[in-house]
Amino acid sequence: MKLPLKKQRLGELLLEQRFLSQEDIHQALTENREGSDRLGMTLVKKGLLSEEGLAQALALQYSLTYYPLTHFRIDPDFFKMIPVELMYRHSFIPYQEQDRFLTVMIADPAHLGAMDELELVFKKELRLGISTQKAILDVLKRSEGSSHVLKKIEADFRPRFTREDESMEESLSVESLSRDASPVIKLVDTMILNALQKRASDIHIEATEKEMMVKYRIDGVLYPAMGPLGIQYHAPLVSRIKVMSELDISEKRLPQDGRFKMRIEERKVDFRISILPSIFGEDMVIRILDKESITTNVSELRLDKLGFNPNDLKRFRMSIIEPHGMVLVTGPTGSGKTTTLYAAISEINTAEEKIVTIEDPVEYELHNVVQIPVNEKKGLTFVNGLRSILRHDPDKIMVGEIRDLETAHIAIESALTGHLVFTTVHANHAFDVIGRFINMGIEPYHFISSLNCILAQRLVRMICLSCKQKVTISRELCENSMLSYEQYEMASFYQGKGCPECNGTGYKGRTAITELLDLSDEIREMILERRPSSEIRKAAIGEGLTTLRQSGLQKVFNGETTLREINRVTFIE
Repeated sequence: MKLPLKKQRLGELLLEQRFLSQEDIHQALTENREGSDRLGMTLVKKGLLSEEGLAQALALQYSLTYYPLTHFRIDPDFFKMIPVELMYRHSFIPYQEQDRFLTVMIADPAHLGAMDELELVFKKELRLGISTQKAILDVLKRSEGSSHVLKKIEADFRPRFTREDESMEESLSVESLSRDASPVIKLVDTMILNALQKRASDIHIEATEKEMMVKYRIDGVLYPAMGPLGIQYHAPLVSRIKVMSELDISEKRLPQDGRFKMRIEERKVDFRISILPSIFGEDMVIRILDKESITTNVSELRLDKLGFNPNDLKRFRMSIIEPHGMVLVTGPTGSGKTTTLYAAISEINTAEEKIVTIEDPVEYELHNVVQIPVNEKKGLTFVNGLRSILRHDPDKIMVGEIRDLETAHIAIESALTGHLVFTTVHANHAFDVIGRFINMGIEPYHFISSLNCILAQRLVRMICLSCKQKVTISRELCENSMLSYEQYEMASFYQGKGCPECNGTGYKGRTAITELLDLSDEIREMILERRPSSEIRKAAIGEGLTTLRQSGLQKVFNGETTLREINRVTFIE
């Protein structure tokens, strides 16, 4: 393979195409006189030229074609011919095979690396295309690269036939652990890497009588991560993760919780482990907390990015700027309560006030906020921590969750004595929160006096924008959703067809649906009179409350999500 001759120097081309000025190029050359970087990379590092601009200029310089590769996915057959490790090492991807030619994308034509070697191995002439380094790596991540590595590792773990009387249990010993270390480490590491690339929040490892299943939770829904593995490999896998989490590998009959950290792609990721004994072995859930990635997003996190309807957003913002009181967010586990509270704190976070939080665990890290992690083993509970926080002269407090009467009492007293308290509680909707606190033994008067608002929320999956298409609603789905088919049969409904961007699910990302209960004088009086929640709900709707169901249906009609998704997370009214 011969590299096309350069028609002119890169600096001259950048000037001619008006990518840069003479002053920019002169400055880059002067500062990099003793450096090892070439002109193009120096310009990119200094922010004078984008990666796309450099790639387009190199394409012109070498008379090659520039490819943005926005939604490109590598043909899985290429991974049978070319090792994915080689693609990562030399930053190239195969694009197209035609007759005796193989087209590959590269980021820098001056670094051909393995190109000549590939021509010899595959006996095909290479044709080159130009793209950016980032685009090439993104294609590798969303293509079958990681899946191919996983399949190679899976091959060693497939279920094997055993005799009827042969025991499927693995005996725990130093010898067995050392024998299984290499393939098990490979499986664990690849399983975690693949989960991060697919945006999974949890990894579930489940044991059946003859198989082990691995599943990923993506956007709140479980998907198989790979085919079934042999049950004989379940014990070494669990033992490996126990060792990483510093848990007791000999204890198999009691639940255990732990955590570990890994450095992946230059960032630290936290993992929380929960192990439960089942009839066929230990079931394990690994919660993925990518703090550095989340913290980067949290610095720009605002409530208007979470999906609130405009009316709820306006009223919630009014509640969080009050000088004192309690802001309650409710919903099941995984409904985005913590994200909402952090978005609220981010909006009111100034250097003029002291903000202290106590959480289990500290999931996001915020600038200018004192964050305390609960450590029940050492005696640091929500109750003890909250008492200490009040002696720390705070202006605003966040309590991760109210779990008991004592925590509720202290939080309410804090709100009544001049602090703004943010907290969460588990309840089905905003009106259940009232009954929950009263049943705890809290006096309605104290609770109502301290309360600014109650926000109930859920997370729903959004339709993938890359494969979004218009569909006709069926009569059955309409009637099952308690909607009039005659009224909505001509309405516009959308769903995702399934594409590489969304891993074939039709959904990508999640958004919040909300139900905000403002405490008007009438609502306060009804609560003090201990009126049924159904009456309070009816009065609140009359005052303009948007229920979770109504908020979800509005997103369906706006083309953001599907009716099936709303039916999955809300009660059909």
